[in-house]
Amino acid sequence: MSRAVFPGTFDPPTNGHLDVIARAADAFDEVIVATGVNQSKKRLFGVEERIAMLTEIAAPYANVRVGTFDGLLVDYCRAENAGVIVKGLRSGADYDYELQMAQMNHRLSGVDTVFLPTAPENAFISSSLVKEVARLGGPVADFLPPSVHEKLLAAL
Repeated sequence: MSRAVFPGTFDPPTNGHLDVIARAADAFDEVIVATGVNQSKKRLFGVEERIAMLTEIAAPYANVRVGTFDGLLVDYCRAENAGVIVKGLRSGADYDYELQMAQMNHRLSGVDTVFLPTAPENAFISSSLVKEVARLGGPVADFLPPSVHEKLLAAL
């Protein structure tokens, strides 16, 4: 059985994240969408809120479940018996950063990373940018699953 972990902060989950979830679900027997603690990112939603949003948007995919981790991603992968990390790439800058992480993760644990290029319509979407635009009163409904959009507007 092939098991993959799609890690991220998901604060909030975007349509770009949902696209990667759907494509990973097609590629692997099981996908764990894992939201973690990233000390370098200021979060709007708590971990339980992010888990709830991810669980809701991943519900159509029978082979996807949601988890959370604290610490090294590769330790989480080992604990879940997952041999692959899935990362979505929006640009060359993402690749430059993620390649170094993938190489370190492989060196530490043997876990491989699969890069999925984003769909062009999602290439500019990031959780941080969506939050910033929403805080300034801009329209962000096209970038988020509807239930996530409602929660974002309520949280601001």
